[in-house]
Amino acid sequence: MAKWVYLFKEGNADMRNLLGGKGANLAEMTNLGMPIPQGFTVTTEACTDYYTSGKQITEEIQGQIFEALKWLEEENGKKFGDTEDPLLVSVRSGARASMPGMMDTILNLGLNDISVEGFAKKTGNPRFAYDSYRRFIQMFSDVVMEVPKSFFEKIIDEVKEAKGVHYDTELTADDLKELITRFKKVYSDAMDGAEFPQDPKVQLMEAVKAVFRSWDNPRAIVYRRMNDIPGDWGTAVNVQTMVFGNMGETSGTGVAFTRNPSTGAKGIYGEYLINAQGEDVVAGVRTPQPITKLAEDMPDCYEQFMNLAMKLENHYRDMQDMEFTIQEGKLFFLQTRNGKRTAQAALQIACDLVDEGMITEEEAVCRIEAKSLDQLLHPTFNKDALAEGQVIGSALPASPGAAAGKVYFTAEEAKAAHEKGERVILVRLETSPEDIEGMHAAEGILTVRGGMTSHAAVVARGMGTACVSGCGEIKIDEEAKKFELGGHVIVEGDYISLDGSTGNIYLGDIKTEDASVSGNFGRLMAWADKYRTLKVRTNADTPADTLNAVKLGAEGIGLCRTEHMFFEPERIPKIRKMILSDTVEAREEALNELIPFQKGDFKAMYEALEDRPMTVRYLDPPLHEFLPTDPEDIEALAKDMGLTPEAIQAKCDELHEFNPMMGHRGCRLAVTYPEIAKMQTRAVMEAAIEVKEEKGYDIIPEIMIPLVGEKKELKFVKDVVVATAEQVKAEKGSDMKYHIGTMIEIPRAALLADEIAEEAEFFSFGTNDLTQMTFGFSRDDAGKFLDAYYKAKIYESDPFARLDQNGVGKLVAMAVENGRKVRPDIKLGICGEHGGDPSSIEFCHKQGLNYVSCSPFRVPIARLAAAQAAINNK
Repeated sequence: MAKWVYLFKEGNADMRNLLGGKGANLAEMTNLGMPIPQGFTVTTEACTDYYTSGKQITEEIQGQIFEALKWLEEENGKKFGDTEDPLLVSVRSGARASMPGMMDTILNLGLNDISVEGFAKKTGNPRFAYDSYRRFIQMFSDVVMEVPKSFFEKIIDEVKEAKGVHYDTELTADDLKELITRFKKVYSDAMDGAEFPQDPKVQLMEAVKAVFRSWDNPRAIVYRRMNDIPGDWGTAVNVQTMVFGNMGETSGTGVAFTRNPSTGAKGIYGEYLINAQGEDVVAGVRTPQPITKLAEDMPDCYEQFMNLAMKLENHYRDMQDMEFTIQEGKLFFLQTRNGKRTAQAALQIACDLVDEGMITEEEAVCRIEAKSLDQLLHPTFNKDALAEGQVIGSALPASPGAAAGKVYFTAEEAKAAHEKGERVILVRLETSPEDIEGMHAAEGILTVRGGMTSHAAVVARGMGTACVSGCGEIKIDEEAKKFELGGHVIVEGDYISLDGSTGNIYLGDIKTEDASVSGNFGRLMAWADKYRTLKVRTNADTPADTLNAVKLGAEGIGLCRTEHMFFEPERIPKIRKMILSDTVEAREEALNELIPFQKGDFKAMYEALEDRPMTVRYLDPPLHEFLPTDPEDIEALAKDMGLTPEAIQAKCDELHEFNPMMGHRGCRLAVTYPEIAKMQTRAVMEAAIEVKEEKGYDIIPEIMIPLVGEKKELKFVKDVVVATAEQVKAEKGSDMKYHIGTMIEIPRAALLADEIAEEAEFFSFGTNDLTQMTFGFSRDDAGKFLDAYYKAKIYESDPFARLDQNGVGKLVAMAVENGRKVRPDIKLGICGEHGGDPSSIEFCHKQGLNYVSCSPFRVPIARLAAAQAAINNK
């Protein structure tokens, strides 16, 4: 027979997967001889069984729960459901990964109309007994039966007002009896006349089911998705003897940390309330006292608490978050866990613990959540100002950081306002590469359409600009320069504020603060670099982005998107002229005008990189993205080319594609127009040779041909590149080496990687497109339906944010293996947005890739995640 229930004394800290974090820690604390109210844990496996059994708890599991309850009765010398001296229990969730506030708790379970009277007599404290019963009714109704908590809070406020008192603690036993009667009426009305359950065994089983159900409540699902917690882990349930902090002035309850969770400073940090139960401290109904005041109120308890708190920190070798209750002068610990902390505090604590000899450098590296480093690199909102902010909507937190500014609806207006010294928020239906200058000028970007890897999101992350994308609730009128959201009409020039870390959109101008990066950051990054084997490059298209990434530790550029260089005002007419020309000669003439610009950019980037490598991706997007839509631009282009505006419009219409992302783009452009590849090769090679001569840097250009799906296709473009590169070398008298590779972003390329490797010296996995083409849905439109997939548990995470290792990952693994068979020394990297995602980076490490490439601001995250992957997979 399977074991579904464990007494605390039967477990230990290593049983976290089975007992959940809370259960494993309670077991460990029991083994340490700590003052723990005894109890038992119903395992995470029982939770999984509950779901596979049609949301029912089997008789076998119920039998083991009641057997453990019998032991608990003997341990306490009390009977569950006794009318004179009842055993009361708390029922709490406990997942294996800490999910604070996401799931549910029920206290004082076991009371009913009769036992509450015996309880009052036994304790000699009627007020406490009836207070415990009213709390139980409220919690059970809310958590188990989903009767809104607000119904009960309203009644409490009415009774307090009628009695002329301010706090719950001022209500008498008779007042509390009145509350109980009214609470039970609320329950009965909500349950179609059913009375509040009086059988404690029914109460217990319903509570256990409720905790299992809470694993799948909406806030828990969202939290899991944000923190990469698998949905099949389940939660354990902890049933624990009640101890009471609401028995009078020598009782209380509190929460404390062994170090400050905001700053990491060493020293006890926490709060407590006299004559209260656990929920009161976090609910904010009464103002708690700082934990240090306990030294005055109950010096013996404080001394014991401090000794035990330090014992726990030393045992777990990490900052502890503890809940405790004092019952009539006796201290009990209800739980401990490694405390949640800010990124700044995490760095401080990790470095201090190394200095104190408690942990190794490797352990310190693994203690920091890689994603949390975002907090250190981007501006944040001032906490006080944020507390007063009004949220008018929320969408996808596409690029972290805080931004406030005036709303503008076009890139041109955003740029102009920025040049006048205004802070700008660019609001668009969706962004395109043509918006790049406006995006660069903006403090923040808000889009109606698009997902976490939409154009807006990718570019914003690269720039370190806050972005909230895919806010479908917005009704936008770009012509009238206004939008509606959350009942508010925002017009051009109005202030809004965006939190790119949470996705919240605020009315008005909320004050922001620059993030502070302490010396601990450099220290931890040095440890990370010591242990990682994966190189970390950046995706960058400008010298400024390159310099920024190098400062953040990038070891080169893994993706230079050359198309972003064509959108500046003096360049865009030339690329348009090339696209709309009818002859090779006319196209070459237009392209020759672009060479100085492209070459100038490459030179500046090579100089910023010094000896670091750069992979230059040749022109990738469909040509229609460069074409004019504004009548004035069409007219200017017509004049420049000696054509009529109608002729230009007709050519633009002709180039329009129904599915451009799977159309005439990538290497297909170079097959159709080899002169594009010639121009880009000349620009790259001349820039590299000149910088090598001028600065002495050791440069080996890496030329990447995108969207290849066939060996002959790659060879065709490669032959053009080699011929031009050799011509430039001959002209310059140079012997510079160069490498030609491809982006693996089409499933066919992954399937035929052995053939393609015959021509490619390196592969870079473009997992944005590879994901899009493997799944068969657009990354810009997926946000419209992915929520339904999360709710239906079809997907647990956004495949564009976290690499789909089962499907897309299989293609990557196949390409790695087959590519290496043909070319053992082939260089392998990844340059999709997954290159900055910690779980995807671990996958890349396991596949033996040489490097990952990500947005500049994600470079430290990638460095840390790569080190963690190396340490955890030794």
